[in-house]
Amino acid sequence: MGAFKEAHGGALKELYLAPEAAEAEKARARDYASWDLTARQLCDIELLLNGAFSPLEGFLGKADADSVIADMRLQDGTLWPMPVTLDVSEAFAEGLKEGDAIALRDAEGVLVATMDVSDIWAPDKRAEAAGVFGTTDETHPGVHYLLHEAGPVYLGGRLKGVEPPTHYDFKHLRHSPAQVRQLFQQWGWRRVVAFQTRNPMHRAHHDLTFRAAREAEANLLIHPVVGMTKPGDVDHFTRVRCYEHILEQYPIQTTALSLLPLAMRMAGPREALWHAIIRKNYGCTHFIVGRDHAGPGGGADGEPFYGPYDAQELITAHAEELDITMVPFRHMVYVQDRAQFLPADEVAEGESVLTISGTEFRRRLREGLEIEDWFSYPAVIEELRRSHPSLHLRGFTVFFTGLSGSGKSTIANALMVKLMEMGGRRVTLLDGDIVRKNLSSELGFSKEHRDLNILRIGFVASEIAKHGGISVCAPIAPYASTRRKVRDMVEGSGAGFLEVYVSTPLEICEERDRKGLYAKARAGLIKEFTGISDPYEVPERAEITIDTQDLTPDLAAHKIILTLERMGYIR
Repeated sequence: MGAFKEAHGGALKELYLAPEAAEAEKARARDYASWDLTARQLCDIELLLNGAFSPLEGFLGKADADSVIADMRLQDGTLWPMPVTLDVSEAFAEGLKEGDAIALRDAEGVLVATMDVSDIWAPDKRAEAAGVFGTTDETHPGVHYLLHEAGPVYLGGRLKGVEPPTHYDFKHLRHSPAQVRQLFQQWGWRRVVAFQTRNPMHRAHHDLTFRAAREAEANLLIHPVVGMTKPGDVDHFTRVRCYEHILEQYPIQTTALSLLPLAMRMAGPREALWHAIIRKNYGCTHFIVGRDHAGPGGGADGEPFYGPYDAQELITAHAEELDITMVPFRHMVYVQDRAQFLPADEVAEGESVLTISGTEFRRRLREGLEIEDWFSYPAVIEELRRSHPSLHLRGFTVFFTGLSGSGKSTIANALMVKLMEMGGRRVTLLDGDIVRKNLSSELGFSKEHRDLNILRIGFVASEIAKHGGISVCAPIAPYASTRRKVRDMVEGSGAGFLEVYVSTPLEICEERDRKGLYAKARAGLIKEFTGISDPYEVPERAEITIDTQDLTPDLAAHKIILTLERMGYIR
């Protein structure tokens, strides 16, 4: 059956200790250095401990990680396309040496596992990005996470599982690989097609999966990812409720739904291969692979990162070794004359075809427009409308950025007044000076503290916008990566985000300087001053650019109002 199956004989490598041993490990762990796992690491460690990442026995060491990045194989030759490593801060790593044991805890301090540290190293992240994602373009979400969010030091080592991560949602749908295999055995399911998705399912998905299962003479497992997906995706709470509705459309006792707490990397072909291995570990015999499977879309040049069939070709090349049968995702279209979905290559010449692209569907959802029953089920659309109302009913954030003295605060105040005059939603101003006084008074002006200040602003803004309010933010925010984190926070909450770059030239900002800050910075009295001794990274994605040499604050605020109206956030 190939190297993959030989590596573990089809058996799962569950890494949890027996109850008595787990209690003893908890006692020992009180003396270990303790690391609080990030959201992504919690996903990874859950799938390591329950065997979904078999044959791995912990976070990869340097030799295995380098081999995976270069050749998609562990050092022993086992096929494994994704480096699963534990990234930590330099400060945490400094106190460790190889052979130490560390405690791995969730955000509330609950011990999930311990790890015997075998490797400590600083990775070449750009080489990793090029190997795993095939690009170093930071518009790729996986590359951006790797370069700007993952810790600078990696740790590798074997895990000892103490307690599974806690989930309070959809408990009846959360199963380990062993539990899913047991259910298949209990139900007599010998052939099972798995369907991977991170999006809501509509009629085309239903018909495609039903057809795939029928052609494979198999049952169907809908196995959506409910860990970390692409920023901007529909939240998993909404999606799971949609999946429960669509489950009712399949013949009884033919289809099951189970949730996969995976942190996706959006790595295209490599990720598709990874997904296939994971589904094999869950006991599935077939796996549906779509066009541009796990691809994040286009890059900075507008071109897709991966070809539409790259994933299918890579899995085909490793088919025997994987020991799981790929079912290619066929593009489905609605044939009006037959009132049914069919693969596009089965449509006869002259037949009338209806399609709605994903972009068009999202536009109709945002704008509250009609979505026909042929495209999706009414219960699914109702669920999506309930969680993602029309844009004019959602909160949003207007985020100003620019040099000190550029006019950000003045325009932000004018905009706040105009929005309050219009009424309908609460408006909160998070000006740089106001936040420094009330939220970040203990912070200095180092890069680390400035980043932390902006992230605090972003967190508050996202909470305001998430609950339907309007947040207007006016910090300097000189660094592109930090601004992107704020955008992701706000958009990740389902709210709107509008970046306004106030591009007033430096010499004009200096002329306006009432506090003499620029003069002090040029004299060396103020260190790390943006625009003088510290860089300002000009936004590349700003929705609006304003030069206050050309516009009064009133006209600038009016321009922003018009843009918000055009985008659909206000009426």
